[in-house]
Amino acid sequence: MTPRTTPEPDDRDLLRCALDDPDGDAGRHAASDLLARYQRRVYLWCYRYVRDHERALDMAQEVLMKAYGSLATFDQRAEFGSWIFAIARNRCLSELRRPSLVLDDLADPDAGATPRPGPDVELLDRMDEEALLGLIDDRLEPVERSALWLRCFEKLPVDDITAMLSLDEASGARAVLQRARRKLVRALEERRYREGAEGS
Repeated sequence: MTPRTTPEPDDRDLLRCALDDPDGDAGRHAASDLLARYQRRVYLWCYRYVRDHERALDMAQEVLMKAYGSLATFDQRAEFGSWIFAIARNRCLSELRRPSLVLDDLADPDAGATPRPGPDVELLDRMDEEALLGLIDDRLEPVERSALWLRCFEKLPVDDITAMLSLDEASGARAVLQRARRKLVRALEERRYREGAEGS
């Protein structure tokens, strides 16, 4: 007879435990486990901005410490992952605003050609921002919203998104992004049809 395995607690369970007993061992362990889930993904996020291993490690540590100190302020209306990545994004933008003390004299600013926007970015450019955000909230699953945000607004490579979101689908973030785009295109077509019917 095989022993029954206890299901792993989700983010909300760990957060609830951390907030219920912030000064106790159980609460501290829950907070530590929760943040550990995002340690690698936060590091990858920071590395994507600064392209330096040591700086990314330091920044990721700062993000996790800030998240730990701010757990009580998390209102839980958003996903925990979205909240911690917002902290990471703000930290990265702050880092990029700092003047660099080391300049690479060999770097040619015109060496890299500007990549052509992908179909997901083109889709976003064609849509009204407010309407788009409404469709994203109404039609997409949380993982689809996160993947689309990381790809279209943060310009992260598909492989980085797969790692950050711990996607285990065969084609990773690519499949999630394709699914999200199909849903948005269908929703946009439905909206245009309704608007055409109302105007006729």
